[in-house]
Amino acid sequence: MINDIIIMAAGASSRMKSSVSNGVEKHIEAQANTLTKGLIEVGKEGKPLLYYLLKNIKESGYKTVYFVTGEEASLFKKTIRAFQNLERLEFKFATQFIPKTREKPLGTADAIWQTLHQFPELKATNFTVCNSDNLYSVNAFLKLRTFDKTQGLIAFDLNYLKFPKDKITGFALLVFNADFKLVSILEKPTLSQFETLEKIHGTVYVSMNCFTFNGVSFYPFLENCPIHPDRNEKELPTAISNMLESSTSEMFGVPLQEHVPDLTTKEDLLIIGDFLNY
Repeated sequence: MINDIIIMAAGASSRMKSSVSNGVEKHIEAQANTLTKGLIEVGKEGKPLLYYLLKNIKESGYKTVYFVTGEEASLFKKTIRAFQNLERLEFKFATQFIPKTREKPLGTADAIWQTLHQFPELKATNFTVCNSDNLYSVNAFLKLRTFDKTQGLIAFDLNYLKFPKDKITGFALLVFNADFKLVSILEKPTLSQFETLEKIHGTVYVSMNCFTFNGVSFYPFLENCPIHPDRNEKELPTAISNMLESSTSEMFGVPLQEHVPDLTTKEDLLIIGDFLNY
């Protein structure tokens, strides 16, 4: 059983802040323009998205939650510590420091590397990683906690994801062999790649950044992750791809047929609100 989970919450939320939606209430719009996405209130209870995510994490049995945030995180920490009914969870906070030569964080692989560097105990154990702006289910977390392989990721069945096509084309496609061992990750996929994988698997599987890693196996690839030439960040798919190419460690898919609400733009605030209110 895995007891530790890292939640990535250091992103700049630039797409959220630049987006528009006429249906969002003014005070929620103000939050969306100023707060990190996980702290925006959603649903009729008016609680931050992270509250619902942490509730699912608690119900699935995790013990310790490591948040990786930006350098200015006093409000974030205060909000998290004030949440009610999450007493069984222990919260720890890592900081993703931004290099002096940059204005934005160095990417998801750097966020996890900095977390393991600040909390070395994670280098010697298995842990889960997820986004702070996706509402993964208890079912998804349980599958990762009880997975019988050393490293894995949730492979979301595209047929069950209720997203528009323009958002889906931005997801990373997952290529597996017959044993559901991960072969490669295809970023910015073409239409032909979608069609080819659907013929092979009978459906298409995508990643939404919900992983289980082994610290011993994965840390070297986090530490040595190159900067992506186009996006100018150190990204988890790059580190995973380098690990797979080295043949030193394996990763397996955990197929899941369900939707996972995603918070990218202000329009998504209405969709997640409807999901929680249903």
